[in-house]
Amino acid sequence: MKKPILFLLATTLPLPFAAAPLRAQSIATPAAGPPLQGDAPTPANEEEVTFAADTLTYDDNAEIVTATGNVRMMRQGDRLRADKVQWNQKTGVVRAEGNVAVVNSGNDTLYGDSVELTDSLRDGVIQNLLLVLNDGGRLAAVHGVRRNEVTTLDKAVYTPCAVLDSKGCPKEPIWKISAVRVVHDPAKHRISYDGARISFLGTPILWLPGLSHPDGSGGGGSGLLLPDVKYSRTNGAELGLPYYFQLAPNRDLTITPHVYSKVLPAIEAQYRALTGNGAWQAAGMLTYSSRFAATTGTTPAPDGNRDIRGYIDANGRFQLDPYWTLSGSIRGTSDRTFLRRYDISRDDRLRNQIQAERITPNSYLSIKGWAVQTLRTNDKQGQQPIALPAIDYRLRLTDPWVGGTFTVQANSLALIRTAGQDTQRAFAAVQWDMRRYTPLGQEFTLTGYARGDIYHTDQVGQTSTIVYRGDPGWTPRGIAAVAADMRWPFVGEFLGGSQRITPRVQIVASPKTRNLSIPNEDARAIDLEDSNLFALNRFSGYDRWEDGSRITYGAEWAVDLPGISFNTVIGQSYRLSNKSTLLPVGTGLSDRLSDIVGRTTIKYGRFLELTHRFRLDKDNFAVRRNEIDATIGTQRTYATIGYLKLNRDIAATIEDLRDREEVRLGARIQIARYWSVFGSTVIDLTGRREDPLTLSDGYQPIRHRLGILYDDDCIELGVTWRREYDAIGDARRGNTFLLRLALKNLGR
Repeated sequence: MKKPILFLLATTLPLPFAAAPLRAQSIATPAAGPPLQGDAPTPANEEEVTFAADTLTYDDNAEIVTATGNVRMMRQGDRLRADKVQWNQKTGVVRAEGNVAVVNSGNDTLYGDSVELTDSLRDGVIQNLLLVLNDGGRLAAVHGVRRNEVTTLDKAVYTPCAVLDSKGCPKEPIWKISAVRVVHDPAKHRISYDGARISFLGTPILWLPGLSHPDGSGGGGSGLLLPDVKYSRTNGAELGLPYYFQLAPNRDLTITPHVYSKVLPAIEAQYRALTGNGAWQAAGMLTYSSRFAATTGTTPAPDGNRDIRGYIDANGRFQLDPYWTLSGSIRGTSDRTFLRRYDISRDDRLRNQIQAERITPNSYLSIKGWAVQTLRTNDKQGQQPIALPAIDYRLRLTDPWVGGTFTVQANSLALIRTAGQDTQRAFAAVQWDMRRYTPLGQEFTLTGYARGDIYHTDQVGQTSTIVYRGDPGWTPRGIAAVAADMRWPFVGEFLGGSQRITPRVQIVASPKTRNLSIPNEDARAIDLEDSNLFALNRFSGYDRWEDGSRITYGAEWAVDLPGISFNTVIGQSYRLSNKSTLLPVGTGLSDRLSDIVGRTTIKYGRFLELTHRFRLDKDNFAVRRNEIDATIGTQRTYATIGYLKLNRDIAATIEDLRDREEVRLGARIQIARYWSVFGSTVIDLTGRREDPLTLSDGYQPIRHRLGILYDDDCIELGVTWRREYDAIGDARRGNTFLLRLALKNLGR
């Protein structure tokens, strides 16, 4: 009976069989399986090669070693199987024949009819080869040669797609690349193709005579990226063809020419860099086209002048040391409609800022400057503020007397406008908090707050809303408040789970504050809701302070069941003084008794998440705020629902947050294993009843989107239709069609 014989060969060279990324003309896996790891003994060190075979013969005259019958070979994790392996010691040629299969350390498997190697064990020739990669990709070729670590394949085919159907029968891959010749240069980390063509479902659709891509081992490389194809009513057919430059392992540049059928071409670029302490990127686009006035009619202004148009978008963040961080962003555009017309962004304001932050366990310092470019139709750029600087410092200290916590804050802000009111502000504040628990389980919190402000402003006549102006010149202000807050949670069993009912009462007292003498820059919109019901100051910023005395009461009910959770909060406040308040009618806080606000959240596993926020009129329970956000479904099939209705009736001279009713719908439906349809819509339901100044008729679509997507392991192909109903300047309403094609695992 023949027994396996172990043959040891000491060498410092790698197995050449596993080194070449090759494949055969037939991309179906041969019937013979891959080599088994356990057949050959494990090498004792990295320089050792182990053999196992049924028989081993040695020809003394020819100096040829021959291993036959179930031959196994292993070195450094690379494994070989063949029917026969022959080593000619005179010529140094090693030949493997019959059902050759090699698995490398990356679990890629190479198949071939025969493999012949030179005496260096690095160069060689392989016939009818197939390489099955660990990620599922396949490369086949009729003939392969490896010399000086450069591999050349003749008549090669590559695909990452499945080549067998669900029944195990061969099938045509969805897409593949075929080429007359393929060259892999590991020193350049690139794979290049001669006479390449891409076929889709067996039909050639694109010829790429100069195709090349990274081989996945060197972190990428320069080359063409997949094109972007789109059609819109404004610009016509669009083709964007990006080219990627790998400047260094930590720096790259992408340049994308855009060609349109209705307008002149544009050029887009993006530069990215990764440094030792952070990263930054800069992008932009430039073209020469007609620019119309930013009107809101159904058609653009009749006369437009050709001009240079474009935008810039840059940002970065750097960690200077364990405590200091520097970040910044620059966003700007040549005009108010460029971003919309070229389908870059729907933003109506662009913010530029620079910020230095220092964060420690007990302190925070921020030094910031920012400026805003408005893209809104009726806003004046000269009225937009520039903040330089905006400084905020906070320090947390332990109370050495009664065990509370002190928070010290210092803040300053300077706002300038080119055609508006200028304001400078500085204040210092201290807040003391102490929390205690009673033997009955009540959570009791005492708060004390004191602040001193100094303001300076001029050009107050440039602000149209009188209550925002404040007094010109220097104005001091003092603020003080005390508060007591008590929560009393009751916890128990409920329907096989647990529930928690927590009543809450808060009392706040603050003396009369000098509000109208102070300019209002950061507290111009206020709306009572669950998030600020128990806040010490329910204004959104520092420039307005809610004075007087009030009591706020409410309750929270939380239920946790297996797979289901439910949480609801409701509350109201009552002012103890009958003095007039600064809070305007419509905010829910103008009378002594406030409106009723609440929030309900329901979660059912990962299938359902629903949040409902509301505000009810205290007198007749009319709905003043009704907001619903819901997500229903699985990761593959789901629907999102958003609804908002604001009915506040605040005068337009007070603030610009108008009454509104809007619905947002979105869905994705998996119709097959790889196919899905998706869509979304935004509809303005605001009518004259909600807002007498609105131009909407109660049903005004804003944006529709509908698409279909095919997505599997090797390709992503989708078509999206979008219709815009807003027309601003040359950003016209109309249809846009987007074609998305992504060939996966290309240059892995």
